[in-house]
Amino acid sequence: MKKLAFLLVLISTSFHSQNFKIDTLLTDKISIRAIQLWDGKVWYSGTDSKFGFVSLKDKPDKKQLLLSDKKLQFRTLAQNKKAFYLANIESPAIFFRIDKKTLDQEIVKIDSAKNAFYDAIHFHKDMFYAFSDPEDDLEFKMPRFAEKNGNFSFNVQTSDDFVLKKGEAAFAASNTNIASVDNFVWLATGGMSSRIFKLDLKADNYEIYETPFTQGTSSQGIYSIDFYDKNFGIAVGGDYTKQADNTNNIATTNDGGQTWQIQASGKNAGYMTCVKFRPSTKGKEIVAVGDQHISFSSDYGKTWTKISDEKNLYACEWVDKNTLILAGKDKIIRLQFLDK
Repeated sequence: MKKLAFLLVLISTSFHSQNFKIDTLLTDKISIRAIQLWDGKVWYSGTDSKFGFVSLKDKPDKKQLLLSDKKLQFRTLAQNKKAFYLANIESPAIFFRIDKKTLDQEIVKIDSAKNAFYDAIHFHKDMFYAFSDPEDDLEFKMPRFAEKNGNFSFNVQTSDDFVLKKGEAAFAASNTNIASVDNFVWLATGGMSSRIFKLDLKADNYEIYETPFTQGTSSQGIYSIDFYDKNFGIAVGGDYTKQADNTNNIATTNDGGQTWQIQASGKNAGYMTCVKFRPSTKGKEIVAVGDQHISFSSDYGKTWTKISDEKNLYACEWVDKNTLILAGKDKIIRLQFLDK
């Protein structure tokens, strides 16, 4: 219930002489892996075909839709000015479009490929980007789709030069293994190999970069990336089967993803599923969340402090510099930084 938002859990931890508080916006029987912010609301998708919103305002307001009776698992969510888009994991992958004004829904694409498993959908420059697990031939594929004049188009980016390695895929952890800035889109992979695919929108071609990230098993690799500008970015992850393992699970780049430097190896809280730069801090302050913690860096990702033991959170998004939304198992919460 919305009134839970007023039952504040005060956290005694402080950093930078700043305290914060956590309140609960939504409780439900759901696992949420993707969120979007729009119109003063947190929009979410999750298990059992659930899609909905909860208001950030004091006035109680929430709504939930069941997009299918098949109990689909949604781990993706993106938006443009007119609509939300999401797709379920596992085949057949059904792409839904939900009108923002009316909340009317329609199916715009069905991918019946045997290995269809969409890890993320990301909107940038009037185009959506999505990534699915590969087919048996391991061909690298990033579907790109657009909506123009009400017509939905769906194209697949392929190239003989860009193929996934055996055992390389991606993780549907928080809808954040795709990021974008200016004319570039980055995709992070994991598993037997953890690499960065960089798409140059002007040249319309890809470059692939190796990383020093933990990798080599199906559960290891990069789970989330974020870029402050076209040069500086961060990647987090680890091994979801060994969540306390904190070696080689955070890395930063200063050259647009071409080279990566491991940070805080052995000196962080472990496995992470989502990372976001804090607004208005010029890339200096960063938050990351994992199943067992919320962590914070104030020095461009070089060192990290666990600021909360809040568990079962997977996705995060900043409303503004002082307000962070986090979602996960059975809940959406708000973390608010307080004045000194």
